Amino acid sequence: MEQLVRSPKQMGAAIRRRRRILKLSQKDVGVKAFLRQATISALENGEPGIRMGTILDVITALDLEFVVRERSKAAQDIENLF
Repeated sequence: MEQLVRSPKQMGAAIRRRRRILKLSQKDVGVKAFLRQATISALENGEPGIRMGTILDVITALDLEFVVRERSKAAQDIENLF
């Protein structure tokens, strides 16, 4: 699974998608990441203010990783339209 993420909503959607692929409940992910189910729900809903450490704990629990790279030229062109 590879997905481009540029907003909290997109991050939440990617995490939800992976959780469902793994057939885990929010509670299951919370147990693996030592977090409350409500925190997993807030993250999946793209709520602002989620700590970076919390995101890293969740993606680790889902066997995912962050990759930081330079933004593509095509993405910059599209954003300039709006």
